[in-house]
Amino acid sequence: MNHPCMRTPFLALTGAFAFCIVSGASASAASDADHSTPALIAAGGVDANQEAAVANPRGCGTQIDDAEIQRIEAETARQVEALGIDPSKAQVYTVKVYWHVINQGSSTSSGNIPSSQIAAQIKLMNESYGSFYKFVLAGTTRTTNASWYTAGYDSAEEAALKSALRQGTADDLNVYSANLGDNLLGWATFPSWYAADPLMDGVMLLYSSVPGGATTNYNLGMTLVHEAGHWLGLYHTFQGGCAGSATKGGDLVVDTPAEKTYASGCPGYRNTCTQRGVDPTSNFMDYTYDACMDHFTAGQATRMNTQWQTYRLGK
Repeated sequence: MNHPCMRTPFLALTGAFAFCIVSGASASAASDADHSTPALIAAGGVDANQEAAVANPRGCGTQIDDAEIQRIEAETARQVEALGIDPSKAQVYTVKVYWHVINQGSSTSSGNIPSSQIAAQIKLMNESYGSFYKFVLAGTTRTTNASWYTAGYDSAEEAALKSALRQGTADDLNVYSANLGDNLLGWATFPSWYAADPLMDGVMLLYSSVPGGATTNYNLGMTLVHEAGHWLGLYHTFQGGCAGSATKGGDLVVDTPAEKTYASGCPGYRNTCTQRGVDPTSNFMDYTYDACMDHFTAGQATRMNTQWQTYRLGK
């Protein structure tokens, strides 16, 4: 792999298509893992004042460099033309979800989250993504494996568990909940990576980040909303910082203003770049607390639709 990481409903976009790090006190109280790994700084960096100002910044293991973005965008342009894809074509796409509960025992504090929390997470996904994507739980597996339970990013354990458990095809979302290593809330694969490595496709998720979980500030379920955004082809809103295009920004979405660094906590108004408006700190693809994330934009919906049709639908 080449990567390291109620609300305003997506229905508001009618007519348009539109590593996660836990540090300090935000770590799950139920975790037995050592959470002393230093927080990693996302692409574009963060200045010392911002880092010090917020005790528990969200990061995300779904990282990607400029060269890989350029490769993906060139390939996507070729595929869109060859396949005759119309990104503006609106319809409801059903996404089957296969949820794999990886635990080290029978209790919730050992990662064995109940079906009620999974159901609440699926409900939140549908509220967040609205009428353009319908997430349907297709199956749940439960596996007790101490090594897999603390799998880290791009580890042998991650490869082993995905190879053993993954179900479905490119347009089926596999979620693996566990007590992830490296202090991560989660990470995801991008749509364009599926063909080269289908068994690794999906989202790794900290089990205590689901609705009602134990991870302070990140226990309303927004980590999966964020990571599924990557799985559907979105970059972070702060991708490339202020150096992005004046019309599209580093995330290649026209209606998400450029942002110098990720936002943390619940900052409210910020304007870190001179072009195109205030920072999109409440966007699902930024790094704020769960309670302060509430929307995708129409442009993000269009990008997801393009990526879905190009790399996932019927593949």
